[in-house]
Formats: sequence, C-alpha cells, structure tokens
Amino acid sequence: MLKNNSKLKSKKSRQEINEESRELKRKRKHKGLPSGSRFNNGESNKNKNTSKVIKDPRVGSKKPISLIVEDSSNRVKPVKQSKPSKTFLSPQQELEQLENDPKLDMLLDLVEQNSQLTKEQQAYLDSKLNRIDELMQELGYTDDDFDEFEDQDEKKEDIVSLLKRN
Repeated sequence: MLKNNSKLKSKKSRQEINEESRELKRKRKHKGLPSGSRFNNGESNKNKNTSKVIKDPRVGSKKPISLIVEDSSNRVKPVKQSKPSKTFLSPQQELEQLENDPKLDMLLDLVEQNSQLTKEQQAYLDSKLNRIDELMQELGYTDDDFDEFEDQDEKKEDIVSLLKRN
C-alpha cells in the first residue's frame, strides 16, 4: 500500500522545493513585531512624520569671511552708534533727586553711627555731597538759610509746649 500512495503524489523537482522554502522563509521573516519595538513603544512612526529638524547649537556664525586680504582703504569701517544722551535735569530737580537718594541716606546714617565705610562707599558719599554743595551754591542757598528755618521750628515747638503746659 505504501507504494501506491507514493505513486499518487507527484514528485516535486528541486527547483520547486527551493521556491516553496523561500516563500515559507519570507512568511516567517515577516511574523511578529517590527524590530526595536520594545524601546520605541510605537512612538517611532509618530515622531518620524511630525518631527522638526533640530538645529545644532554648535554651528558657528553665518557672517561671511573674505578669503582674500583687502587693503585698509577698501575696507568699510562700521559706524559706531552714539550713546543716547542723558536727560538733563534742572539744578533744583537734581538737588531733590539727591536728597531723596536712599543709598545716600543709608550712608549718612552709617556716618552718624560712627561706623566704618568702605573706600567705595566713602567715594560715593564724597562725590554726592560735593555735588549737593555745588548745586546749593548754584541755586544760591546757604547754610544760614536752613538754620533760620530750624530756629523758627524750635521756637514754634517751644510756644506750643508752653501753651500745652498752661
């Protein structure tokens, strides 16, 4: 019986067997998940389509550099921009600004407490006090003017205190 069954089956040639094995190999090759899926978690397809080109931060300046040495007469010198001019204050405004300077007030408080100042603090204090003196001379103020105001304030306080006592 065995002989009859084998005769019914047609014998395949070597070429046909090779072709079938190649097809089976292709089918087996494409089974399963794509390579690297363990690490990508399916994000690789999304990132490939929507990713933007990342610029390398190490890329240098795009400024063109001439490879030929030019004469100094042919070279165009860049024009320096002038610094914006400061707004000038009137002497009265500048004096008020110096009187309201918090750093100057702090340094004067330190001097009244007889504490030591650094060289920078002392230089700042001297420059500001000198400027105040210049502005006061320019405006025509004298120390006597301010003493009169203080004396009047003291007299008023004395009168007020006397009236309260009575």
